[in-house]
Amino acid sequence: MSTPGNDYDVIVIGGGGAGLAAAASAAERGRSVILFESEGELGGSTQLSAGMFTAAATSVQKALGVDDTVDRYFQHYMDLNQWLLKPGLVRRFCELAGPTLEWLLDLGVEVPAQVSSDAHTPGLTRAGVEDVWRAHVPRDQGYGLVQVLDRARKAAGVEAVLHTRVERLLVEEGRVRGVVADGVELRSGAVVVASGGLAQDPALVERWFPDALRAGDSLFVVAAPGSRGDHLALGEQVGASVAGDGWGLMLPTAQFVRHHHWQAGFPPVSRVHVNPRGRRFMDEDASYAVSGGLIDAQGGPAWMVFDDAARRALPEGYADWTPSRVTEHVGTGAVVAAEDLSGLAERIGVPADHLLATVERWNDQLPHGSDVDFQRDQTLAAKGVTTPPAPIATPPFHATRVLPTELVCTHAGLEIDANAAVLDQRARPIPGLYAAGEAGGGVLGNRYVGGGNAVANALTLGRLAGQNAAATA
Repeated sequence: MSTPGNDYDVIVIGGGGAGLAAAASAAERGRSVILFESEGELGGSTQLSAGMFTAAATSVQKALGVDDTVDRYFQHYMDLNQWLLKPGLVRRFCELAGPTLEWLLDLGVEVPAQVSSDAHTPGLTRAGVEDVWRAHVPRDQGYGLVQVLDRARKAAGVEAVLHTRVERLLVEEGRVRGVVADGVELRSGAVVVASGGLAQDPALVERWFPDALRAGDSLFVVAAPGSRGDHLALGEQVGASVAGDGWGLMLPTAQFVRHHHWQAGFPPVSRVHVNPRGRRFMDEDASYAVSGGLIDAQGGPAWMVFDDAARRALPEGYADWTPSRVTEHVGTGAVVAAEDLSGLAERIGVPADHLLATVERWNDQLPHGSDVDFQRDQTLAAKGVTTPPAPIATPPFHATRVLPTELVCTHAGLEIDANAAVLDQRARPIPGLYAAGEAGGGVLGNRYVGGGNAVANALTLGRLAGQNAAATA
């Protein structure tokens, strides 16, 4: 039942993973809840994702004999982010991620207790650079997560209003008391902002994540259409603080790719990444938690070099990485080709002797199942690859720029505390206002903690925000 004088106990802004988790959690506590979604369907960026959920000390890990703890997860998370995040908030996230996964399993999400070699096979996989596997891949991926959460929403009687963008918050005597949507005032005991990030608004990207613009014409966005930064406008209305300025997730890929890898396809296994000096500088399959930073640190263009046998071995059916598409891009200049490595080096502006030595060393190691320098053999093994890569030896040789170009999510959100309450400029909770997902800043940091960081953040903090909004209401 709603509180006298209120239309609803809790109003949730945003129908992605964070919003659905918040709405279902608040309704579980007997509260009346309404959810507003600006787009024509629920799911947001969570629905577009692989659905990987990173968490520690879970039943799935235990069933596979994986020994993991919250303390270990917290230490890894903070170290990777150079302790630039508030430890109290991150510890709360690490503590609650596991129980949130168990809640999802109870709702009907399926994560089988089996080892998965990639982000698309259900089970437990390697999320990124951690020493313990924590990425839980659900059946039907992000779409499956959203379907389960939406069933929970419906079962709890939460009304979802689509095609409705909240215009502003209602504030009375310093407390958030509801929203205005489509010109209609709706009162509530608490409001949860879970409207997603800002990746779809170029002006906001320029202000809050300008590093994304370094990709130039190669930049493309895979976030949901509703990621327009509504949380920032709503927060500004009540003097909310913002955390995560300048942070976000850019996935590295070839300069000619314009689709997420599900559609784009995958680059050749037999490839070597070289810097402006023509030297190899990374494991070519390094997690995107760190690979973007490795590329940025090279002080100039980084190149992916592969041969014609690798090009011909690419599978058909994808939008970007196919034999014919690569050949097409040779014609546009986005891919460079030459009959020998010396000619290729000249065309991409790196020392020929360095490139020749780099490819020779790569051929001496990777095709024989080892990688003394960068340990890529270990990464490939974790992905279930059992056949060593073929040598890079068949002309013509190819090269294309590799750089962070795929804008996935932004981390500038309303600063929240360990209760998911939005903070003002003096770090005090704003009564009646909570935030989660990309709209809640302070959990996603300057380094993305492997696959599943954003989904785990959205659903864990969304659930917490819903619970505490319900308690407040």
